[in-house]
Amino acid sequence: MAKRRVKKRTHAGVKPAAPGNAPSKPGDRTPKSMVIRIGASEVGPSVTQLVKDVRSMMEPQTATRLKERRSNKLRDYTTMAGPLGVTHLLLFSRSTNGNTNLRLALTPRGPTLHFRVEKYSLCKDVHRSMKRPKTGGSEYLTAPLLVMNNFNSQPKDGEEQQPKIPKHLESLTTTVFQSLFPPINPTNTPLKSIKRILLLDRSPQDASSDKAEYVLNLRHYAIETRTAKSVPKPLRRLDAAEKLTHSGQKRKRGALPNLGKLDDVADYLLDPQADGFTSGSESEPETDAEVEILAPTTQKVERRNAKKEATRDRRDPRANVERRGIKLHELGPRLRLRLTKVEEGICGGKVMWHEYIDKTKEELKEMDKVHEKRRQEKDRRRAEQKANVARKKADRKARGEPEEDDDDEDVDADIEDDEWDDEDGMEEDVVDGAEDGDDMADEEDG
Repeated sequence: MAKRRVKKRTHAGVKPAAPGNAPSKPGDRTPKSMVIRIGASEVGPSVTQLVKDVRSMMEPQTATRLKERRSNKLRDYTTMAGPLGVTHLLLFSRSTNGNTNLRLALTPRGPTLHFRVEKYSLCKDVHRSMKRPKTGGSEYLTAPLLVMNNFNSQPKDGEEQQPKIPKHLESLTTTVFQSLFPPINPTNTPLKSIKRILLLDRSPQDASSDKAEYVLNLRHYAIETRTAKSVPKPLRRLDAAEKLTHSGQKRKRGALPNLGKLDDVADYLLDPQADGFTSGSESEPETDAEVEILAPTTQKVERRNAKKEATRDRRDPRANVERRGIKLHELGPRLRLRLTKVEEGICGGKVMWHEYIDKTKEELKEMDKVHEKRRQEKDRRRAEQKANVARKKADRKARGEPEEDDDDEDVDADIEDDEWDDEDGMEEDVVDGAEDGDDMADEEDG
């Protein structure tokens, strides 16, 4: 009998599970995220496109092709977050008043930050406002560099006392955003691997406001480096023709461009069809945007000259240093986020801070008693269920029936159903009674 053919090129064998999907110790996990629409058929096309843009911004460690259903609940995603190694959940929803809300939750125990999306612009809107938009390419293969500005408020001398967010909540928010992407070691990370920047800028609090405000502006950029050789094509052709003229060599045909039909040489340099400059600011990078880096050079050095080369490198430590101009191209999206609430757990714990609701010490104590009572009730029900499972196993063993292992997995099923089946907990408005004039979902942030 002939041997059965095995296709090796198109039918790969079963691969072992990825190391990132296996359960790991706390603090050793690679940050992975899920950007989810809560109420997929109710958020509208604009929020749907915003979710796609945020997923591309969070690449590569995110579920880019995640598809939600209307029947999916928050418990479905939290259940799969552990086996898939997901550490962050970004939940977009739309309230009955038309406000777009974002919840940033850490798995498995929280906390959860509630934001109201005051304004946003999609990637297509950002590209439409540019003359030469930069499309994404290999930039999305590595995580962006997170830059955070003004996250810690510092009191100024002579400034009137204003209501502020507690310091421990400010540091908590800073830690949550820092954990979105893997940390970077400046000494070991190659500069070529950093191709994107995610900028988070905290807006200063309005002096006329009588409430504590925490507003973040999010921008997403691609990094482009320019060296001395990064000169547009028209200028390179003029420079090459000038060198040939001064050297006395015969000018090649077509080396010098024909400028007879132009009134000014600027028309040639600024011609977009000729790959010239679009503006004077783009011709050369500003001095503030220039950095000095140590360029790795690979040279073939003979053994007899190796000692001389080593001596020269010791004498001139800046021999391999080159200057590069840094330019940023905005990729989008743009977001203006307003922090409205911070709570423990995943979208269902004790409220640690609220922008619009201030509670007295007596009310806080009463809230603590309510949560403590819920926790004790949950522990009591869990103990009863474990006792029932143990009793059922003993009865089966006494009757000589085979044991069933499925009972151990359903010990906390009833308790979790009561917690996650509450639709109001997922679809509730972050801010009740919001004014209609604040709905700026489709407005571009200039």
